[in-house]
Amino acid sequence: MHRRHRRTLQLTALATGTVLLATACNAAAKNDSSASAGSSGKAFTLVTPDSVGENEFLKLAVSGIKDAAKQHDGTSKVYESTDTASQQQNVQAAVDAKPDVIVLVGFEFADLVAQQAEKNPKQQFLMVDACTTKTYQNVSCAVFREHEGVYLAGAEAGLLSESGRVGAVDVLDTPQFRRYSDPFAAGAKKVAAKTETSTRFVGGQSPFDDSARAKEQANTLLSKGYDQVMAAAAAGNYGVFEAAKAKGAFAYGVDVNQCPSAPGTVVDNVIKRTDVAVEKGIEAVLGGKTGTTVSYGLKEGGISLTGLEDGVDSSKCVIAQHQDVLTKVKALRDQIVSGELTVDDPAAK
Repeated sequence: MHRRHRRTLQLTALATGTVLLATACNAAAKNDSSASAGSSGKAFTLVTPDSVGENEFLKLAVSGIKDAAKQHDGTSKVYESTDTASQQQNVQAAVDAKPDVIVLVGFEFADLVAQQAEKNPKQQFLMVDACTTKTYQNVSCAVFREHEGVYLAGAEAGLLSESGRVGAVDVLDTPQFRRYSDPFAAGAKKVAAKTETSTRFVGGQSPFDDSARAKEQANTLLSKGYDQVMAAAAAGNYGVFEAAKAKGAFAYGVDVNQCPSAPGTVVDNVIKRTDVAVEKGIEAVLGGKTGTTVSYGLKEGGISLTGLEDGVDSSKCVIAQHQDVLTKVKALRDQIVSGELTVDDPAAK
């Protein structure tokens, strides 16, 4: 699922702000401009798998490490990667700098971190949205309970559907990927028991990048009267949005606010707060809780919906027009947070 996340996230543009980014061609990253050069506080380094400038998911991670540096009167550095070679070079540069914590976002770094963790047992690593296969005392991991947010999006779909048919376009038919389709159906049926649900899978040679196949699968659902569709097709989400717009139907995005890419069509988005995972993960490492994997969901603030965040009125999301629906969804969120309601995780079966 992680591979899809970043490719989906590259759809949203946002300026990089004041953080100075270092590429493989300039491995010596500079201190964040918000930290004092002579600070005696902690030092944190973030390594990204892709360019940050047009990736909201990674931009949140940058915000998280900046905030952590401020909280500890320390410094932060960001190494921006562009390909496999720069990922390797940036990880090595980060290790050579010996900060208190090195934060890495994405599955691409799993093998590199495993190698470096063995070579440098005193260096603390924090992986976000992924983890190493083997457990290391100096490698901590932060993962997300995406299915909780998907369930809430499904509830919105069930409440808004006029046809009583709610569907999803998913990448592959595996338990891990079904975290973005099965809970969507479950959430819809929670609020409208008679809702018909169906999932179509992109598949093919390039399931994460095939907008045409994603659009085709969406059209199959739409032709059968499905009017609310979860878009969990990575870069193919654009294809799902196009299909829904042409039919006057509605879609749901993932990871970041995708509503601006199809105003009037995208209802809401399942948001992954990488900034929360980075901040809390660093705090745990500094507190001595290392070598563990922590899951972030609705309760921890790691998962949310655009509709439940501040600024929904200017988000260009359709859900902003349905405060009555949001009121009901907030009640479901509170039940999940309190433990009264448990969302089944397909990946745990």
